[in-house]
Amino acid sequence: MDAKVTWDHGMTFAGTADTGFTVPLGTTPNVGGENDGFQPMELMAISLGGCTAMDVISIMRKKRQEITAYEVSVHTERAENHPKVFTSATIHYDVTGHEIDEKALRRAIQLSAERYCPAQGMLDKVMPIKLDYEIYEDQGDAERTLVTKGTYESE
Repeated sequence: MDAKVTWDHGMTFAGTADTGFTVPLGTTPNVGGENDGFQPMELMAISLGGCTAMDVISIMRKKRQEITAYEVSVHTERAENHPKVFTSATIHYDVTGHEIDEKALRRAIQLSAERYCPAQGMLDKVMPIKLDYEIYEDQGDAERTLVTKGTYESE
């Protein structure tokens, strides 16, 4: 994979990679930016969330789980001193559907964490990553009821 970042002006850049898509990069005014793009560390958190989100939904579809809404959120903590690396993360899987099998979801999260997601595979070598989930039953008309919630931990 090849990627490049091209300077536009000030602290504004455009990032691209092999797919050809472009992502705006920027920063906050207190360091000379214009708040006109993603900050690089935001993209790292999005990459972590996107990587595992794609794995889990793919596995759940193969398990014929009827998912009607799905969201993966990532919360990170950062060091106070430069280089202000991530010190921990929590990945939260919010799954809504019809009769979602908790065992299937836990297995999908496990496979993503331990086998398929390269972002998680890299980052969990340098910081703890907590994995938790909530499963909701879709009631229709944008209504849902919490069925269960839990935490996945490696055996």
